[in-house]
Amino acid sequence: MSVVVIGVFDGVHKGHQAVLNRAKAIAADEKIIALTFDPHPVSVFAPDRTPTLLTILTDRIELLKIHNADQVAVIKFTPEFAAMSPEDFVKKILVQQLSATKVVVGKNFTYGHKAAGNIESLRAHTEFETIVLDLAPSEGEVVSSTRIRKLIVDGDVEKARELLTRPHRLDGIVVHGEKRGREIGYPTANLGDLERQTIPSDGVYAGWLSVGIDRWPAAISIGTNPTFAGIRARQVEAYALDQVGLDLYTKAATIEFGWRLRDTLTFDGLEPLLVQMAKDCAQARELTEL
Repeated sequence: MSVVVIGVFDGVHKGHQAVLNRAKAIAADEKIIALTFDPHPVSVFAPDRTPTLLTILTDRIELLKIHNADQVAVIKFTPEFAAMSPEDFVKKILVQQLSATKVVVGKNFTYGHKAAGNIESLRAHTEFETIVLDLAPSEGEVVSSTRIRKLIVDGDVEKARELLTRPHRLDGIVVHGEKRGREIGYPTANLGDLERQTIPSDGVYAGWLSVGIDRWPAAISIGTNPTFAGIRARQVEAYALDQVGLDLYTKAATIEFGWRLRDTLTFDGLEPLLVQMAKDCAQARELTEL
């Protein structure tokens, strides 16, 4: 006996949270199961248009559970699954595997091979009640993963934070960089293994760096360090404010983006760069202490 809520849920943003809150309100004693997919379905239907992710799968599962899901069911979205008929999806997944008594979907929901199933065909099933939500707000602004993704790519992490209800984050592994920050007194954690994640535009940000149980206020830089000569790869690096002697290489780390401080600038040498970095750190320190 379960209420099944279906969606990709990338970001588990305000809109997704409203759907899960609605499921909670109608669930009574039934458990709530969030049914999601990985990888993103677009990666199968149109690989060249696959969006970057707002949340990696492990974070998505954790957030769904935070926002009222008792269980999360993840279906591996493959060409074989995409070819499943609408009838088989209902019978094998919703009824047999998830024991759905209520199914909650958006009004544009489709399912099965070539999206042949829709809310009308879903409502025709008597094994469960189909509840269709109009995800467009009656007032206020539309919240969507696509919109939030664009905000982040444009560097507007403050607005993205509002729509996500938390700071946007990147999860990766601390890798070796050029070690230039260590040489000038600002040792940074250079984050690698960011494939498929949504990276903000080049610039300097204030936020947090987390490794294990530790979470430090941080000044964050994204870009290619144009002040220094040579062609270098784009880097995402964070300086944990006022921390000395951290050895973070090869460790799993998270960077959270709270505020955008400025664009990437090219300085006439090291001294003006250091003056600006001191200002950036002071501003980041003030913001993260709020």
